[in-house]
Amino acid sequence: MIEIEHLTKNFGTLPAVADLSLTIPRGELFCFLGPNGAGKTTTVKILCGLLKPSGGTVRIKGGDIQADPAAARRSIGYIPDTPFLYERLTPVEFFRFIGDLYRIPVPQVQAARERLFTLFDIDEYARMPIKDLSHGYRQRLIYAATFLHQPEVLFIDEPFVGLDPFSIRLIHDLLRQAARAGTTVFLTTHILAFAEQLADRIGIIAGGRLVGLGTLAELKERSSVQGPLEDIFLRLTRPEKTDGRRRTTDDGPEKTDDGRRTGEDGRRTTDRRRRTTDDGPEKTDSGRRTADDGRRTGEDG
Repeated sequence: MIEIEHLTKNFGTLPAVADLSLTIPRGELFCFLGPNGAGKTTTVKILCGLLKPSGGTVRIKGGDIQADPAAARRSIGYIPDTPFLYERLTPVEFFRFIGDLYRIPVPQVQAARERLFTLFDIDEYARMPIKDLSHGYRQRLIYAATFLHQPEVLFIDEPFVGLDPFSIRLIHDLLRQAARAGTTVFLTTHILAFAEQLADRIGIIAGGRLVGLGTLAELKERSSVQGPLEDIFLRLTRPEKTDGRRRTTDDGPEKTDDGRRTGEDGRRTTDRRRRTTDDGPEKTDSGRRTADDGRRTGEDG
């Protein structure tokens, strides 16, 4: 359903995505993880046709999204981390507008609105200007509008931003139901516990490169980490840091488990004995007394 081959995106001399290749079949719920700045959002925007890649190809349902983006977008639903809404419209008007964009018959839009507004508990606010809605209800509205045209491929960037526990559980269940019904779901999230629960497969990106791919069990085996997804994620995205010992990446001093103790001992040593940097006189704990004695000697002289 989604085919990515040698995808590359550069911003000037900065490689945001580097030689990414993935195939995601129909009905899979795929979680794409990575630290901040790893290239997740850039990848999603390319897959939706919002950014042009520097190299490589993306196919949605077999069609090249760069060659015919309009055709690809008819089968795509996209929810960004910060959705744009026309704030002077009401939810009813916005929903009707989305239906017109996809050329969905009015009776079908009305039936879908009744079902989805009830599902997302938007009915009470259906005729209120969007600008007066809370962030959480705006998020609910964008989900309802995205499901209107029943997309075959769904891209979601940070699906749980601004949602309360009720809405999070609702979205969680809806995404699983959509995947079981054949919708391909590609989502990014920083909430690793949800990725662990939701994902059929997980991809992990760091520095624009894919560093891990597979089911949770496969990632555990390949990373040699038998703990939770968080431990696997940290091992693959920050390999210079391991359990028990942490080293800096610039060949600086090594920090071990007893580093804090060593540091404290060092400070005590420094307190007891401080030297100047120009080979001047040594100052010890008795240095103040010596100086005082010197002043007295001068006075006596």
